[in-house]
Amino acid sequence: MGSELLEEARVPTESSNVRARSSFVFDGVDRSVHRSLLKGVGLTDEDIAKPLIAVVNSWNEIVPGHIHLDRLASHVKKGIREAGGTPLEFNTIGVCDGIAMGHKGMKMSLPSRELIADSVEVMVESHGFDAMVCLTTCDKIDPGMMMAAARIDIPTIFVLGGPMEPGCPKWGKFEGKTITVEEMFKVPAMVKSGEISEEEAKYLEDICCTGAGACGGMFTANSMQCLIEAIGMTLPHMATTPSTGYERTRLAYESGKRIMGLLEEGVKPSDILTKTAFRNAIAVDMALGGSTNTVLHLTAIAHEAGIELNLDLFDEISKGTPHLCNMAPSGPNKINDLHDAGGIPAVIKELGERIDGSALTVMGSLSERLVKAKTIDSSVIHSVADPVHAEGGIAVLKGSLAPDASVAKVVAMSPKMMEFEGTAKVYDREEVAVEAIHRGEVGPGNVVVIRYEGPRGGPGMREMLVATSTIVGYGLEESVALLTDGRFSGATAGPCIGHISPEASAGGPIGLIEDGDRIIINVPERRIDLDISAEELEARRKAWKPLEPRVKKGYLARYASMVSSADKGAILG
Repeated sequence: MGSELLEEARVPTESSNVRARSSFVFDGVDRSVHRSLLKGVGLTDEDIAKPLIAVVNSWNEIVPGHIHLDRLASHVKKGIREAGGTPLEFNTIGVCDGIAMGHKGMKMSLPSRELIADSVEVMVESHGFDAMVCLTTCDKIDPGMMMAAARIDIPTIFVLGGPMEPGCPKWGKFEGKTITVEEMFKVPAMVKSGEISEEEAKYLEDICCTGAGACGGMFTANSMQCLIEAIGMTLPHMATTPSTGYERTRLAYESGKRIMGLLEEGVKPSDILTKTAFRNAIAVDMALGGSTNTVLHLTAIAHEAGIELNLDLFDEISKGTPHLCNMAPSGPNKINDLHDAGGIPAVIKELGERIDGSALTVMGSLSERLVKAKTIDSSVIHSVADPVHAEGGIAVLKGSLAPDASVAKVVAMSPKMMEFEGTAKVYDREEVAVEAIHRGEVGPGNVVVIRYEGPRGGPGMREMLVATSTIVGYGLEESVALLTDGRFSGATAGPCIGHISPEASAGGPIGLIEDGDRIIINVPERRIDLDISAEELEARRKAWKPLEPRVKKGYLARYASMVSSADKGAILG
């Protein structure tokens, strides 16, 4: 038989068993060398004859959110073995956004999402895995693995790392409160302004990050974990259960067992990642007041699933969904409080008719997993009748400054800033803006514009957490707005509008703003406008010249040449 006929004979059919993929790679006399290589890593004939399950792990020794995933993986693998599968573990990269923040390392953060998705695809497709379990915790790793799951479309379940316990200062300004990384980014400005001492800053540094898990507020990592649970790719309570302890260990073990059930039942991500499931997740996002980064990531995941999510849909759902959970950074509650109050199942149940319970999850329909859901603390999970805010946490603004779109986390904004007019202070890099704020060049009535930080222009669409934290640290959050074609950390608070599209490097109006221009922000009307005449704007557009690319080699140069705009999810074409 010729090689082409041999390959054709190996194509799995609709009636193939649960080993359709691995049998194609490892069965038959002509695959003896393939089996020999597996035996070289310690597998037996009996192991190879079982379904091969990829255990995709982002464990590393630099990110607190990932430091415990090796231990969780051991329980996942135990569950797989007991349910009749053979687990094989491999790793992906994982960037710590907190460590990458405020310097060129942040350029790598969002682009790492695409590398993670690609690397999982490469490993799974190269080695014929029948199903996979994804262990992940942090900002870009969560959506990167979700993108891979949608793209590969084999039975998949997610095991999340969970939230870090917040620090509890015993003395100083934060005594009696819990503290997370969000507060730490305000510390430099607070020291420089004399609000806290260097001794207190050192103390906070020592006790803020308490150990394993994602930073404890409703920042991007925990926002994404909550949405992965809401969309149905995890067991219930996976997002909010403490990062260490018996509960998460049990969830990891049960997930290992459950992947074998999904494989037997033939349930794939395409069965779960439907338009209905994404609409449910967006509603939960708005109820939680999640990070603006969720807009980028849900859009990208949906794209891999063949579903279009435009930003108008996010705004439509936000207007019809009350904000139920007053979570850090905009409120006092941390993820551990949300868990003790009933977790994501309770939030979903409170949303009532705004959720379609027919959506499939890894454990039956969504309505089935809500039977036992219960709100235990209504001061943390409010009812629809008594919301924190009448509308959801994110607003999509358009106008002459952002013709395609921009995104604001409105629950983190003071009511005073919902309608604001100010004078532009324009900077082409975050670092330059931060230095200007420290020098006192920014004051009440200003709009700080940080541009050439978009997906293409940055490149990499950095988060502006240092800039926003500096504004808050100097007490300017009720008198200064910040606009960018970059993005914001989930830990951001204050009047910040990001994802401005088109970005400056694409010739968008944000690249045409000049110092002293008037900028008008009207969140209730969903408007953001540059207050100059159409004739003046056109004259500036004709005179505009793009900046030289900041990166001309390596991965970022390739990324910049291929990436879409922020309103399209900053995906690679």
